[in-house]
Amino acid sequence: MRVLVWGVNYYPEQVGIAPYNTALCEYLSREGHDVEMVSTFAYYPMWKKAAADRERIFRSDDVRGVRVHRCWHYVPAKPSGLGRMVHEASFVITSLLRALTLKRADVMVVVSPPLLLGAAAWLVGRLKGMPHVLHIQDLQPDAAVDLGMLEHPPFIELLRRLERFNYRTAARVSVISEGMLETLRSRGIERLTYFPNWIATKDTEAERGVFRAAQRIRSDEFLLLYSGNIGMKQGLDLIVEAAARVKEVRLVICGDGAGRPALEALIAARGAENVTLLPLQAEEDYLRMMADADVCLISQRTGGGAAFFPSKLLSSVALGKPVLAVTDGESELARVVREEELGFWVAPDDVEAVAEAMRALRGNKARLEECARNGERFAARFEEGRVLGDFEEVLKELAEGEARESEAAVI
Repeated sequence: MRVLVWGVNYYPEQVGIAPYNTALCEYLSREGHDVEMVSTFAYYPMWKKAAADRERIFRSDDVRGVRVHRCWHYVPAKPSGLGRMVHEASFVITSLLRALTLKRADVMVVVSPPLLLGAAAWLVGRLKGMPHVLHIQDLQPDAAVDLGMLEHPPFIELLRRLERFNYRTAARVSVISEGMLETLRSRGIERLTYFPNWIATKDTEAERGVFRAAQRIRSDEFLLLYSGNIGMKQGLDLIVEAAARVKEVRLVICGDGAGRPALEALIAARGAENVTLLPLQAEEDYLRMMADADVCLISQRTGGGAAFFPSKLLSSVALGKPVLAVTDGESELARVVREEELGFWVAPDDVEAVAEAMRALRGNKARLEECARNGERFAARFEEGRVLGDFEEVLKELAEGEARESEAAVI
């Protein structure tokens, strides 16, 4: 089976959607399929390309059994609303041109955001006669409206129309959470597939105490850890404000992104000496950091997406860590944390409530241990081979169905 995967993010990016796009392609390649990836030059979460990539228009590489076609796209120095739209549109245009030059695949997997990529996939599919799965990692219009990034009604309606077109023209629409399934079903969308993010099965043991020693964090300090993108959606400014009131807790924020300079300034302004800001860590260092954490923090600003399911929840509980979820009470994240008893939940926008939750965590060791055990059982449902194997069967079904239709047309 020839498979074309098409999306903005890919290896060597370490956070966000890229690790999942990369793992999907490499899994399919290991299973004997011919896999090509159409993507960009790495830029996320720093919002900055490597110097050698800035003037390149196209480049193709063989990366661990996958042919990766990289396409130029605009990367704004400060990703405003307009800058993000130009950023996404530029990728859609250049990658569309590249996809048209490639050999016909049996099936395409198109990863959204960006929203416009669904329409580009429809065009390529029509011209080349191949079906596509539209894989939704985030309900982009919903999140943008809820966060106040989009307020112009005619433009919002245009995005809604584009969204409906994408769903209608895809052979299958796959989503990463049950909340997304419910949302799309309520809008009358059919041909839905549950394709959650997953946990890689590999040795994750790391020596305890190494990270704390390197960062001069005492063994008896309560360590609350956030690792990932630092942007508007995460609302980490509120977390820093809360931590500044709880000196008995050490907060480590490990990551990069457009919001990092503002967060650095806030930490300095609040004199938050119990907050440590680190860059993204290599895998071995990341595992050591996780081994020393007491609780992992997952934060979403109000309106960050009710159906959004952050992948860091799975990675945290799989490593035996309870979580503190700072998010809207009706969100998918809050629902899962409550129902599966994976940790603690608190609503955003209330600094004192978040601070109080941090204090409560320190004195609840037995409860944290119970949540950690619950998390390990929960993560087992998302084992990599099982999730990717199920999705592979969906792709085979679509590819075989298209082949049968082609044979019938010839006869």
